[in-house]
Amino acid sequence: MIKKLFFLFFTFYFFVGFSQQSYYNDVDLTKSGLTLKDELATKITATHTNFLSYTPGVWEASRKTDVNPENANEVILIYGYSTSGVTARTRGINENGGSAGDWNREHVYPRSLANPSLSTSSPGAGTDAHSLRPSDVDHNRDRGNLAFVESTGNSRRVNGGWYPGDEWKGDVARMMMYMYLRYGDRCLPTVVGIGSSASTPDDMIDLFLKWNAEDPVSEIEDNRNTYHGDTTNTYAQGNRNPFIDNPNLATQIWGGPVAENRWATASVSEEQTLKARVFPNPSVNGKITIFSNESGINDIRVYSILGKEVYAKKNPNFDDKAFDIENLNSGIYLLKIKNNNKFTIKKIIIN
Repeated sequence: MIKKLFFLFFTFYFFVGFSQQSYYNDVDLTKSGLTLKDELATKITATHTNFLSYTPGVWEASRKTDVNPENANEVILIYGYSTSGVTARTRGINENGGSAGDWNREHVYPRSLANPSLSTSSPGAGTDAHSLRPSDVDHNRDRGNLAFVESTGNSRRVNGGWYPGDEWKGDVARMMMYMYLRYGDRCLPTVVGIGSSASTPDDMIDLFLKWNAEDPVSEIEDNRNTYHGDTTNTYAQGNRNPFIDNPNLATQIWGGPVAENRWATASVSEEQTLKARVFPNPSVNGKITIFSNESGINDIRVYSILGKEVYAKKNPNFDDKAFDIENLNSGIYLLKIKNNNKFTIKKIIIN
């Protein structure tokens, strides 16, 4: 019940853009179960009109979709830090390749686990950018083709499997759901994750439904969907990941924990256009700084993953256009920054 209230509470603050809404105009979103699954699968297959080459297509797409919002000269690396802390979360945007210190293209759904395997020799399932993310070369090698397993903390090997990290588990779940819709039994969730499918009508597993509900959609995920959904972009595929647009679609299809519904109660009385940056993100010392050129910011609130308000400040004093929040415990939070008629919500991570 707590999780349900949390996600219903936060859906009030999300606004779905016109381009996203129009993408689903020919899909009956009132349906549920496998009927809705089939409609969405048809949609993302029909709109996948640009099949990227592995080189240079995926490289170039990644430079557009995974750019660091705080530094346009970097890409964000999936899985982030390892337990040893030696793996960076970002890398220079042109530092791609196959050597130590480079970033490469991680098949989040490992090629060898698909049946048949996902080939990159010609455009197709193995070059689908919705399942390819920049990753540190060594960290990518450490993951190998291990199936995903439950744990907590940073990314690492766990009992013969791979935990993607608290920050990335929702991203992973939504990518695996996409691959299942797009390629069907070739990319089964039961092969790529350790979990039960007993409570679902097909081969979806409880692990991915849980992660999809627990870890909200990130700015990078939205950026990726926006890019690939716009066919005027050179390296856009033309299709979107529906579970990024609305994680609750997974709940409609497969049940399980109630995930964030970004459509049902989205508010249009406030515009989600307030401009602000939050850094460092992740933070390692419990402190974050909010920077904004906007005037009249009158409310700042921080909510835990369970929807509990852990910080609130009315009429904060933005000295030099910056404001600090300190003493946050480790975890994932949602930060809402508001003035009289605009607001923004940021996902923040405290390591």
